[in-house]
Amino acid sequence: MSQQITPELRSWIIAQAQAGHSAESVLQSMKASGWDEDVAVDAMETTLRGHLEAQSAQPNLPPAVPVPEPDVANAPLYLDGGDRQVAVLSVMAAPRIVVFGGLLSDEECDALMEAARPRLRRSLTVATKTGGEEINADRTSQGMFFQRGESDLVRRIDARIAKLVNWPEVNGEGIQVLQYVPGTEYKPHYDYFDPAEPGTPTILQRGGQRVGTVVMYLSEPDNGGGTVFPDVQLTVAPKRGNAVFFSYDRADPSTRTLHGGAPVTAGEKWIATKWLREREFV
Repeated sequence: MSQQITPELRSWIIAQAQAGHSAESVLQSMKASGWDEDVAVDAMETTLRGHLEAQSAQPNLPPAVPVPEPDVANAPLYLDGGDRQVAVLSVMAAPRIVVFGGLLSDEECDALMEAARPRLRRSLTVATKTGGEEINADRTSQGMFFQRGESDLVRRIDARIAKLVNWPEVNGEGIQVLQYVPGTEYKPHYDYFDPAEPGTPTILQRGGQRVGTVVMYLSEPDNGGGTVFPDVQLTVAPKRGNAVFFSYDRADPSTRTLHGGAPVTAGEKWIATKWLREREFV
């Protein structure tokens, strides 16, 4: 029976190339999985040629910039968070997504929720037209911001994240705590600021583009509330104490970092979000 070059195979080949794997290593992996060498070579050549042609047809892509990068090259079970060993549960290369286990303790989760609760208000989003803030129908949670370094608890978590993702602590925005009750969600969106929007130059004055995000789960809803990445068909379950990190090296959908908070259908979900900027956030 002849082997068919499927869309799934083409997607896998592109993902391997984007992750930096050599053509020889990709070929060997395909042969080890049972692919005939001639079919494998043809699949690689036609797939990568088509991908490059599609990329070159994209006009005016923003230049790539350095991004936060956990050291997961050797598939570690744990990373050093300075004051805490944090488990590495899963890694995706393109887009770069890392799921951490036990980034926060139960006590830290409780303390963040307790400190945030009296300050909760309807969540706002950045007003892309002006650079200010506004209510957005796509985001129906309650939320608040801690100032960076506001308390011993916040300072400890900020320092832990900075060490885990190898990024200066001063480049981080303040931790935002969010509460989702049944029926609330955050529809899929990008965290970077759209260069085409008139308010973006004002926003970038405070520290440049956002280049990374950490979503920490403080509680577990009874149902729903996962973090979804539609472009790669990935859902991260909101497990208390765990976190998902992802980075984006340019303000463009090609990063495939479209993501959202799925609706909570039972119980409550609390999360803490940390956005990371190119430069010192002021």
